[in-house]
Amino acid sequence: MKRRVAIVTGGSRGIGRACAAELAARGADIVISYRNGREAAEETARLCRERGASVLLVRGDVGIEEDCAALVKAAIDAFGSVDILVNNAGITKDGLLMTMSGEDFEAVIDTNLKGSFFMMKAVSRPMLRSKYGRIVNISSVVGLMGNAGQANYAASKAGIIGLTKSFAKEVAKKGITVNAVAPGFIETDMTAALGEKAGADMGALIPLGEIGRPEDIASAVGFLAGEEAGYITGQVISVDGGMSIA
Repeated sequence: MKRRVAIVTGGSRGIGRACAAELAARGADIVISYRNGREAAEETARLCRERGASVLLVRGDVGIEEDCAALVKAAIDAFGSVDILVNNAGITKDGLLMTMSGEDFEAVIDTNLKGSFFMMKAVSRPMLRSKYGRIVNISSVVGLMGNAGQANYAASKAGIIGLTKSFAKEVAKKGITVNAVAPGFIETDMTAALGEKAGADMGALIPLGEIGRPEDIASAVGFLAGEEAGYITGQVISVDGGMSIA
């Protein structure tokens, strides 16, 4: 992966930070997209530089197509190419479907699903020109199984799986692979907000008996983004401690 250029959306913390650090350790230069939290994004950049990467920070909203196009342009202007895309940016606005507002449904779809679409569209032309690309979309076990109180989130993550498989078929002959990773219950700020008891209850439902770490997801992303995964495309890898088979 030496001197490959990787864009990681939502790279300021959690899974995004771990993915950026993993790709940097494997030799890639890193473009970190973030919407809020410049200090957190700077910390991710520091971790990547410690691993030998050159780093560019770009603020924007992946739910806005123009921001996605600007992000890719900034990456190409800085580094000359875009070789890897990790679509990680995501939000939640949980609630029961019967009381969920249209605004909360649309907000999650806009960031999680449309954001992935906009980013894949934006990187497609430069990747097609270079006849090389690795796209890894972050879905969720919820997109495979559903979850009460997360109809919007589940719909967005299931949609990402459909995008992954469809785009993989469109670009496979051009040297571009498109895969997805479906995390289970992972230690992040998002899951920490659920509280200690909820975390313990969730851990009891995982066959391996413990919740995962962002680095567990980053390892799978690093593999799929690397040369050794060049014959894998259109696949969804669950990294969930067995949740999806329980």
